Amino acid sequence: MLSVIHRARKSLGRAFVVLCMGVVAACVPTGGPSTGPAQGNGGSVQVALLIPSGSGQSQDELFGASLENAARLAIGDLSGVQIDLRVYRTGGSPAQASALARQAVDEGAQVILGPFYSEEANAAGVAVASSGVNVLAFSNNTAIAGGNVFVLGQTFENTARRLAGYAVRNGKGKVLVVHDRNVAGEVGKTAIERGVSAAGGSIVGVTSYEFSQNGIVQAAKGIVATAQSSGATAVFLTADTAGALPLLTQLLVDNGLNRSSTQMIGLTRWDIPPATLALPGVQGGWFAMPDPGLQAQFQSRYQAAYGSTPVAVAGLAYDGIAAIGALARTSNGAPITRDALTQTAGFAGVSGIFRLLPNGTNERGLAVAQIRGNQVVVIDSAPRSFAGVGF
Repeated sequence: MLSVIHRARKSLGRAFVVLCMGVVAACVPTGGPSTGPAQGNGGSVQVALLIPSGSGQSQDELFGASLENAARLAIGDLSGVQIDLRVYRTGGSPAQASALARQAVDEGAQVILGPFYSEEANAAGVAVASSGVNVLAFSNNTAIAGGNVFVLGQTFENTARRLAGYAVRNGKGKVLVVHDRNVAGEVGKTAIERGVSAAGGSIVGVTSYEFSQNGIVQAAKGIVATAQSSGATAVFLTADTAGALPLLTQLLVDNGLNRSSTQMIGLTRWDIPPATLALPGVQGGWFAMPDPGLQAQFQSRYQAAYGSTPVAVAGLAYDGIAAIGALARTSNGAPITRDALTQTAGFAGVSGIFRLLPNGTNERGLAVAQIRGNQVVVIDSAPRSFAGVGF
């Protein structure tokens, strides 16, 4: 467990993470400094895809290849629009992302898709802010959102609102928040508090633990005692499967948490990696996820096209191209503006419906799932419109 905690700590510095080839028509690049988004031709748009490949790290190569493949799969599915996709490899470096974002705009990019890590996305957004070109980042870190930067990833706020709403409607509205004592844990805690408040529930307590094996062991008994004394009907955890979740959930059960009266809820995906589903401590837990039926279809099509399984975030690249393509189809070559990106109707992607908000964050239609008998069971389907339950 110590090694898992260590790996998770290292990853936090780079990102909060977190999901058929088309004929490409070339646009004529513009030269010199850009003073605004380039104009396209009819139903065409030039897209700069910034991926983390080139760092020498195998994980960055895997993410980069999967994101590029998914983007090209989306291009192949478009009709009535041509995407000139130009790929830039940042090596996971904010400085390189900044330089390549400027280069892409100088070469005629009308919108930037990526980069992957939040620090990169922030740097790229700053670099091209004066150009009017928008950045659709693969991050879920809302701290970088705003201005010309939008995050495509499933955010803590979106997840917390979805789960809190379902919990309140089902008699689990007295919530004890349990969070990691680190940056992601603090951000997650705030998202849960806001989500519970918006849903009409109540926070009956907040407790935390040092982000280490010993810290979790020392805190578990006290967390259970707080849950019992506060009258909590739900314990909402920020922990993830790469960090504290496996040990924490087991210790909560071992220390007497009554799962029949106190619902465990997770802010993160509890089904990744799949081996997590077999852990005794997570049985009965709730978490939110994209529409699993749509996700399965995407994974099947990706496998057929490329002979491999996409990484969990690959769907974000598909969704980004789908949104850009939908806008370009009707824009007659006009730049992809903030107003267009933030249309309230939203977009349909391989993970379900989503829309970008004026503050740079997003809303996604998520399903609520429960782990039962080592399997994922959807207990509340993902909404298919922004007017229904789930928002």
